[in-house]
Amino acid sequence: MRQLSFPPLAFGDIQGCRDAFHRLLAKAAPSLNTPLWFTGDLINRGPDSLGALRDVIALGPRAVTVLGNHELHLLAIAAGAEHPRSGDTLDDILHAADAAALIDWLRHRPLAHYENGLLMVHAGVLPQWDVQKTLACAHELEDALRAPNWKTRIAQLRGSEPAYWDETLKGEERLRVIANALTRIRFCNADGKMDFSAKGPPDTALPGTLPWFDIPGRRTSDVTVVFGHWAALGLMMRNHLCALDSGCVWGRQLSAALLTADPHQRTVTQVDAHPSDLNTIRPEIITLRTRADAS
Repeated sequence: MRQLSFPPLAFGDIQGCRDAFHRLLAKAAPSLNTPLWFTGDLINRGPDSLGALRDVIALGPRAVTVLGNHELHLLAIAAGAEHPRSGDTLDDILHAADAAALIDWLRHRPLAHYENGLLMVHAGVLPQWDVQKTLACAHELEDALRAPNWKTRIAQLRGSEPAYWDETLKGEERLRVIANALTRIRFCNADGKMDFSAKGPPDTALPGTLPWFDIPGRRTSDVTVVFGHWAALGLMMRNHLCALDSGCVWGRQLSAALLTADPHQRTVTQVDAHPSDLNTIRPEIITLRTRADAS
């Protein structure tokens, strides 16, 4: 496992809020050596999904992003497996001259990333999965999305059943559980059965369920899990948990956390969701690339 020389700066869900992303990058002012991590949902619902996606791609290998449910939704539309939904802001990507290259870049992103005791996923992790199992399951879905028949495979991810993990699951049911666990989970019961009916804050959990990270005996409790997805939860920083979706696309804030090894030294930078003049942002802030990145 590659060791990080500098702690990463991890961003919550951008969701096409490119203006806020520019302002947050400028405010956080990461050094050129700082890895930039993204918890997924770079796109959709915000005003400039194409611009936000291009910005992250332009960062080159310095940027590490995991796929979120909105990226999977875009891939499914591109594959002809889903229709656009009300409120989507994906047309600019789908109709871009280089749409095929953008889609190809997205489907080659990981579903989970682990370095130096930091596990990044979009939504969460089933309580019976440890880090190794999480990565192994993520790799299964990654392989399916990168395969020549990816359009068929992504069509099989639709739906919420089965809602539990069983090692004997095979085929499309196995991949569907993996996708839902990594990109959609909020609540589950002690056995890891996921509930997708509640989307509000933790106190809206149905009887018998808890937020996935509060399940007793969760097997990733010994590492820091970094995730987004849950805007109703908002920013939450614990010693072994960093929830970074603070609801920018809903008019609240966009957040980024510098993930030092010592949890007590971690710092959060935020900007409010409001329009800003992008011309005031120096171009090099977005094209942050070192010679090492380019090599």
